[in-house]
Amino acid sequence: MEKLDTKPWWKYGYVWLVIGGPLVVVIASFITLYLAITRPDAVIDDYYRKGMEINKTLSAEHDGMAPAMQARNHAATGMKPIEN
Repeated sequence: MEKLDTKPWWKYGYVWLVIGGPLVVVIASFITLYLAITRPDAVIDDYYRKGMEINKTLSAEHDGMAPAMQARNHAATGMKPIEN
């Protein structure tokens, strides 16, 4: 007869390979939770001014598209774009 392998489950390497991945994720999540609780984000003092600067940046990006929009309109309608 064949001899059965009677080692306990923790002596098999594949068991630790399967358990190790999720265990590392759980430990990392607790470390992340600890860091999130102990080191809160600083409050932005002048959020309104920074928001206005973002809006200016976004409108400047839109203004750069004006020649392309005029060219598309010219191609679609057959009219010449107005020159500034």
